Amino acid sequence: MPEPTKKEENEVPAPAPAPPPEEPNKEKEAGTAPPKDEEEASPSNALPPGLGSRALERKDSEWSLGESPATEEQDKQNANSQLSTLFIEKPQTGTVKVGENITFIAKVKAEDLLRKPTVKWFKGKWMDLASKAGKHLQLKETFERQSRVYTFEMQIIKAKENYAGNYRCEVTYKDKFDSCSFDLEVRESTGTTPSIDIRSAFKRREVKQQEEEPEIDVWELLKNANPNEYEKIAFQYGITDLRGMLKRLKRMRRVEKKSAAFAKILDPAYQVDKGGRVRFVVELADPKLEVKWYKNGQEIRPSTKYIFEHKGCERIMFINNCGLTDDSEYYVTAGDEKCSTELFVREPPIMVTKQLEDTNAYCGERVELECEVSEDDANVKWFKNGEEIIPGPKSRYKVKVEGKKHILIIEGATKADSAEYSVMTTGGQSSAKLSVGLKPLKILTPLTDQTVKLGKEICLKCEISENITGKWTKNGLPVQESERLKVVHKGRIHKLVIDNALIEDEGDYVFTPDAYSVTLPAKVHVIDPPKINLDGLGADNTVTVIAGSKLRLEIPISGEPPPKVIWSRADKAIMEGSGRIRAESYPDSSSLVIDVAEREDSGVYHINLKNEAGEAHASIKIKVVDIPDPPVAPNVTDVGDDWCIMNWEPPVYDGGSPILGYFIERKKKQSSRWMRLNFELCKETTFEPKKMIEGVAYEVRIFAVNAIGISKPSMPSKPFVPLAVTSPPTLLAVDSVTDTTVTMKWRPPDQIGAAGLDGYVLEYCLEGSTSAKLSDENGEAAYDLSAEDWIVANTDLIDKTKFTITGLPTDAKIFVRVKAVNAAGASEPKYYSQPILVKEIIEPPKIRIPRHLKQTYIRRVGEAVNLVIPFQGKPRPELTWTKDGAEIDKNQINIRNSETDTIIFIRKAERSHSGKYDLQVKVEKFVENASIDIQIVDRPGPPQLVKIEDVWGENVALTWTPPKDDGNAAITGYTIQKADKKSMEWFTVIEHYHRTHATITELVIGNEYYFRVFAENMCGLSENATMTKESAVIAKDGKVYKNPVYEDFDFTEAPMFTQPLVNTYAVAGYNATLNCSVRGNPKPKITWMKNKVAIVDDPRYRMFSNQGVCTLEIRKPSPYDGGTYCCKAVNDLGTVEVECKLEVKGGLSFCRLLLQGVPPNIIESYMRDLHSSNPEEY
Repeated sequence: MPEPTKKEENEVPAPAPAPPPEEPNKEKEAGTAPPKDEEEASPSNALPPGLGSRALERKDSEWSLGESPATEEQDKQNANSQLSTLFIEKPQTGTVKVGENITFIAKVKAEDLLRKPTVKWFKGKWMDLASKAGKHLQLKETFERQSRVYTFEMQIIKAKENYAGNYRCEVTYKDKFDSCSFDLEVRESTGTTPSIDIRSAFKRREVKQQEEEPEIDVWELLKNANPNEYEKIAFQYGITDLRGMLKRLKRMRRVEKKSAAFAKILDPAYQVDKGGRVRFVVELADPKLEVKWYKNGQEIRPSTKYIFEHKGCERIMFINNCGLTDDSEYYVTAGDEKCSTELFVREPPIMVTKQLEDTNAYCGERVELECEVSEDDANVKWFKNGEEIIPGPKSRYKVKVEGKKHILIIEGATKADSAEYSVMTTGGQSSAKLSVGLKPLKILTPLTDQTVKLGKEICLKCEISENITGKWTKNGLPVQESERLKVVHKGRIHKLVIDNALIEDEGDYVFTPDAYSVTLPAKVHVIDPPKINLDGLGADNTVTVIAGSKLRLEIPISGEPPPKVIWSRADKAIMEGSGRIRAESYPDSSSLVIDVAEREDSGVYHINLKNEAGEAHASIKIKVVDIPDPPVAPNVTDVGDDWCIMNWEPPVYDGGSPILGYFIERKKKQSSRWMRLNFELCKETTFEPKKMIEGVAYEVRIFAVNAIGISKPSMPSKPFVPLAVTSPPTLLAVDSVTDTTVTMKWRPPDQIGAAGLDGYVLEYCLEGSTSAKLSDENGEAAYDLSAEDWIVANTDLIDKTKFTITGLPTDAKIFVRVKAVNAAGASEPKYYSQPILVKEIIEPPKIRIPRHLKQTYIRRVGEAVNLVIPFQGKPRPELTWTKDGAEIDKNQINIRNSETDTIIFIRKAERSHSGKYDLQVKVEKFVENASIDIQIVDRPGPPQLVKIEDVWGENVALTWTPPKDDGNAAITGYTIQKADKKSMEWFTVIEHYHRTHATITELVIGNEYYFRVFAENMCGLSENATMTKESAVIAKDGKVYKNPVYEDFDFTEAPMFTQPLVNTYAVAGYNATLNCSVRGNPKPKITWMKNKVAIVDDPRYRMFSNQGVCTLEIRKPSPYDGGTYCCKAVNDLGTVEVECKLEVKGGLSFCRLLLQGVPPNIIESYMRDLHSSNPEEY
């Protein structure tokens, strides 16, 4: 079965007739289609089914004759099958003359594509044209975003004869593929304008019989040829669809097998004209077989279009009124077998029945070129001078179709439209000439000269006999349209309208109609009366100027011709010149100049303008303003601790501008530096300076401020000194109460101030003497009683913070307050928060043991013991201390008691001071007890006995007994040491060992060892150790010789100075250096010291260390830098120091003598003698 998609790809809507394969060049030279009689040939078996390109119709085979159309009804069905997968427009076969250009266009829809498809152009089968692009071949691609269509173009420039042939366009996108083939025919140029025939673009070419050439059957050639020669045959005979022919050839070979069902099969292909009738006939071997007809794989049912007949063994199908949709593949089945064919439907050519006529027209007229064709709504193309006219929304050309009538409409014809126009159809063409000329022009209304006032409308109007456009010029330059200038063209009338005429609009205007040499001139003259522009002066035309500054008052003026300007004041004219007050004139303004403004210059000034068009007058008020006068000296009315209150009067003269506010400054009386107190203007005449220092005399002064500036300062106020009373005393509390006395205590005030504190006054008042009102000031309750009810407890000021009020009645309640007094007076009183009952209160005793004393208190022998135990109880309790139930020896332990606590003090603790200390606090019948455990610890004694239990191999087993004296603390461990009998140098073997027996290992064979053990507790190791009485000998017998193990050489070395510091002299003001060298491994850390104090981060010293050489640089030393300098080197193996003395000698003489080579000891002796002889000069 043929491939319908492949057939559609290679099929064009209107294929052109092709030359016979044996003589392709002669057919191209002819360039005309064969007659219609030759197209209706009889069918032949030489054309196989499935032929994709109509180029293979160039064979001299016979075609099945189609019957005449039964009716004129056209089939309107649209063929929805066999559509291209990617192409929406394919390149069409074309013809071009030698030396001319031709363009082939392919279009791809991009709606379903995510990226641009790949397109390739080929000539023949393999030649990729992308590599041939250049002078004669150009490839172009564009993308329209609105329609989303890719357009690919191949343009051949200045075609040559060898460009003719078959071409192919392939498009690829992912797994989709589409291709199409087309032909290019190149004709020789005849030098004359040939008649254009595009029938080849719509019709198939038929086989042209060549009598002189033998007939060649391409199918027979392909059947008998070697596959390697297929390409050569295709190129020689112009085969464009070789692949399709080979597929059909393969099917033909299969068809050649004898059929059991069909005695006669369908012809390979049939051809019929559009609207005609075609007849398909098969002959069955068995008439009983059932026959079914199919079109493109779908079964055909009988209808008025499809008619079936049975004549014996023949089975016939008629297709009436054939349309383009019937151009497809058909097959018939009989049993299990089938045979197929293809039907080709041709369209009849469209003829021009009414020719175009030559037309003459004038510019601007509507031109219509009309022709008629043989069919309604036929496809017709229009050409201008051989170039196709493509009508569209933006084109000047429109095509109107009324049935068979086709009209080309040109709106507003111009001279450029003069040309030869032609119309072409598939069956003919017609051409005519269009001539467009100009009509004679008449001036109906000429332009006239105008004189207008400034700001009015200018309207230049003219009328001509023709409705054509024109150009306006002013002074020879084109006129540009704007919002103010409009060019109006209505029919034959032309206007130039200028709104709000300006001076620059004056000039010579000319209107020139397009395409004519006629000009219409006019002159415009603009006049303007004088005007004064005072918009920038405000509503009352007042100008304010600061005294002493220069005023240049520029008033814009206008008028044509320029007006004369006169300035005046009080009927006195102000002349132009060089005076302090003068006038200056300019083309578009006039200025009044006052060089140095004074208060007397204030007043009304007049300006008068005059020209031949009129006059103008205006008045301007000038106001000269200045800074205000200084205010009078301020008065200080009230003074506080760091503040005061001051007021003042406004200045007499405000400078012609309202006072905006005041600035206040202050200074200390003995200082000359004033400090501003407010950075925002003070609007009132009262101010309260703050943050002053108590006891320091101050002065204040005032500045007045207006819009012009700041006045001079006022005279200073009288000196004043801020002083304030102290804050109230704090923490007033009851210390003790008896039946007749109350003892109060308090803390000094938080703020005392510069006036100091002279003392306190304690006052009390009996409850019931007056009514008390409770207030909540400062978060404490206080009683505000009248002053006469308070009784002063102390006649003189007291400087202590504790006082006892005596002579009080028993069981009375009193209120108490205290005041602090200084030079500024008494402070606010501090009240006790509640009334106090005058009666002694018994408070049971209570001991408050500190937390760290609630467990055993441990100290070492020799340390001090100082324990403070607070307690409570009233009246004052009795205290008793005991140790382990016995009285304390006060010669060894000091006991100090106060009203609130008791102290145990031991200067140097001994172990005998350990024990349990009991404290008893008693108030009358109430008793409180507490205990404290004190433990004095010391280092333990040595173990009692150390014994060697066993010796074997390199091991020794030791045992010992704990010490008798554990130092009053638990034994925490033991330290074991060993010593070789030869050297008796002790080395630690085990530390912090908890058991009383141990095994010593890795002893040296042949040596004899002694061992000793130290006891250890929380204070440390015992002072002495217990040594074994006998020694342990490590015997050599039974030992296997072991090769000695040599350890790596130890390069570590304690620091050592190889070059020490030397005593030296330094000259004051000149840098001095101290040098030494040191070695050691690891590298020692170097520290420099002066007089045993390390030198750290001192910018006067610089320290260097390079390859073991250590340098200390002292920058510009002074005698103060003299002393003992030490260099200290430290590493893990030790510490070493080296010292030297540096003496700094000062004076120019010492330096000069030293530079001359005099020894320092002689210089020193000389300087000493010089100093003793002339001490004053030295």
